[in-house]
Amino acid sequence: MAISALQAGLSGLQSNQQALGVEAHNVANLSTQNFQPQQANFQETPGGTSVTISSAARDLSAADNAGSAPSGTDPASSITNSLVYKAGFDLSAKVVQAADERLGTLLDIKA
Repeated sequence: MAISALQAGLSGLQSNQQALGVEAHNVANLSTQNFQPQQANFQETPGGTSVTISSAARDLSAADNAGSAPSGTDPASSITNSLVYKAGFDLSAKVVQAADERLGTLLDIKA
């Protein structure tokens, strides 16, 4: 049980870290002409979660926000997404910490 919780927490850490990287990339290219912003899409996998990155999913959004930035990136959405991904990262870290403590307790009981 604790091992699977560790695996789920780790996949959550990795997925949220990758999603934060996508938003950082989008914000860094905010003033780049014709930049196609990317989007992180979370997917459930047998071992936890994973992220796929696509730029096609944001084509409609970029067209709607074309007046806000040369790249089509929406700064407000990027900041909001970053806060959500940070909270997900923090939550996944707490899952890993709780699983580690539980595993340590189980090892102490066996010893």
